[in-house]
Amino acid sequence: MKIKLAFATLALAGLSITHAAGDAATDDRPVVQIAILLDNSGSMQGLIQQAKTQIWQIVNEFIAAKQDGKTPRVQVGLYEYGIKDAQDDGFYVRQLVPLTEDLDKLSEKLFAINKRDSGGSELCGWAIKEAVENFKWDKSAKTYKAIFIAGNEEFTQGSVNYKTSCKAAIEKGVIVNTIHCGDEQEGIRGMWKDAASMADGRFLNINHNATTASIPAPQDKGIAELNSKLNDSYIGYGKGGGAGKANQVAQDGNAASAPGGSSILASRALSKSATVYSNSSWDLVDKSKEKGFDITKLSEADLPEEMKKMTPAERVAYVEKKRTEREELQKKIKSLAEERDKFIAEKSKSDAKESTLGKAVTTAVREQAEKKGVTFEKK
Repeated sequence: MKIKLAFATLALAGLSITHAAGDAATDDRPVVQIAILLDNSGSMQGLIQQAKTQIWQIVNEFIAAKQDGKTPRVQVGLYEYGIKDAQDDGFYVRQLVPLTEDLDKLSEKLFAINKRDSGGSELCGWAIKEAVENFKWDKSAKTYKAIFIAGNEEFTQGSVNYKTSCKAAIEKGVIVNTIHCGDEQEGIRGMWKDAASMADGRFLNINHNATTASIPAPQDKGIAELNSKLNDSYIGYGKGGGAGKANQVAQDGNAASAPGGSSILASRALSKSATVYSNSSWDLVDKSKEKGFDITKLSEADLPEEMKKMTPAERVAYVEKKRTEREELQKKIKSLAEERDKFIAEKSKSDAKESTLGKAVTTAVREQAEKKGVTFEKK
């Protein structure tokens, strides 16, 4: 108890404490921004399913990445397009999530996307225009900023010229990658390749109806158990605390109940074991890592019930206790995840697998972000 009280005394004295987590204790980390624009017309339900189950695969590319010696913060934004509006018999583009580090909110919105029974017009030029203008893009030239737009009809549809939109994107330093769902030559004829070339992007081709084979691993049960314990290390605070904790559990449930659930949950748990997964808007442990944050200045109304009767020193010690518990659980998850990867690699066949959304995005991300000085762990 003496150690905890000493920690609390330092904090109360206003002295800064450097956490072992390193990157997470600073607010000057580099940023990576990825916008995903999904065609949600009737024929694209396979694409939507891939997005739901492979988003953690995309995020996990940055777990061991470094830029200027620091792990980047990962912000992901989401749009849907190609949707018919029953009210005015037209088609529209809709932002579902702004560029955010709240990965649970991203998962929530992905799983809430409704199934469409009818086709639609793929207003690609309009979708890119909306993303370029309405997302809050980082202004630094060193920041990797990219749009990934996926669909299957002609890129030329709609009144907004895709060439104008792509030009506006690259002028902001935003790369536009196009992901055609279907035959490669059809995508070239439909100007998907041309659009990518105009904004320094990659033209990618995927089978949007392909499903990733799920291989059960002996580590799955252990990872799931550790993931559940990990949730107990989160301390909800403020108006969003209760909702944040509830959504965290809900998105675990979405991952576990999806096709290949044990693999998806394992991938999500790996994200949760790294600094790319941050919930400082509702969790006191993540919030305490920010420079200048002083838990003793939080009003009692913003504290969870279990902390309201604590003294200021006890509150600081309680948060530190939860932080230590979390780091230990995260290390165990990472260790099991490494064992799981080795097991899967041995059981899997060759790399000649069908390209899916996750594989297409991670391939382009590695190639493009490296040009911005981001280094990745070798596979």
